[in-house]
Amino acid sequence: MAERVAVVAHQRKTMGGGLGELRRLLAAAGVPDPLWYEVRKSRKAPKRVRAALDEGAELIFVWGGDGMVQRTVDALAGRPGVALAILPAGTANLLATNLGIPDDLPAAVEIGLRGRRRAIDLGRVNGEHFAVMAGAGLDGALIRDADRGLKDRLGRLAYAWTGSRHVRDHAVPVRIKIEGQEWFRGAASCVLLGNVGTITGGIRAFDDASPHDGRLEVGVATAEGAWQWARTLGRMATGRSDGSPFVHVAPARKVTVKLGAPLTYELDGGARGTVTKLKARAVPAAVTLCLPPVQPSAGSVKAAGGAGSSAGQAARDT
Repeated sequence: MAERVAVVAHQRKTMGGGLGELRRLLAAAGVPDPLWYEVRKSRKAPKRVRAALDEGAELIFVWGGDGMVQRTVDALAGRPGVALAILPAGTANLLATNLGIPDDLPAAVEIGLRGRRRAIDLGRVNGEHFAVMAGAGLDGALIRDADRGLKDRLGRLAYAWTGSRHVRDHAVPVRIKIEGQEWFRGAASCVLLGNVGTITGGIRAFDDASPHDGRLEVGVATAEGAWQWARTLGRMATGRSDGSPFVHVAPARKVTVKLGAPLTYELDGGARGTVTKLKARAVPAAVTLCLPPVQPSAGSVKAAGGAGSSAGQAARDT
């Protein structure tokens, strides 16, 4: 019996020939009448995802950027019988990029319908799941400001524009516990929790991150001012991020972050409110994704989640 297919789409995002082409591609592939839901804001997506699940959806295509994907995986976490296919139609498509999912609509649809399926880890912070990253400080502030209409006008340049405005923000006292033990205490300008390696702006922040290892990467930046941030970002661009004197990185399954002042935090590129505490944990094999074939080169294999897979991780493939 054919799978019940659903589409949850952000109306304001574009890709290829648009939603009309998506309908045609699905019909040509033998899916003439998918469950179809459109939203104008990503925060409306979870309700539509739950409606699709109530209608028996087994494969859900999500059309949009990382905000749409984050809202969708939050609703799907812990449902192993449902697969998620990403159609990267947003301004930033960090999860799709990290997993090797192309921004070519026919190719992305083909991956959804016939690609390999594998469970990936998620992070959970303050009660909500994320697939790429969570952060507070500089990261949260620049994303908050980019969300205020700039992304629609400037696209990815919005992140560079707002980032340049916040590099002079002052560091605040931060205390971080990993697995219940104090790991960092001091002044920091940014705290990040990563599930994959590449984050906002295409920066390779976490060299050892994998969405298949059952853990998060915790990063703290102590850089202040344009010069120190330039050195930090330059190191990230040319070598390992933890080679910078202003960056500290460690793996973790459970993390508690206490902030000395209220800071905006973000999940997968979507700004949330201000907090003085982040409580996070890794959620292993939380959601099943449709992925492209494993590529032969080491870099591509890692991007697709194939590098360093243990026998236990390989058992998650379906």
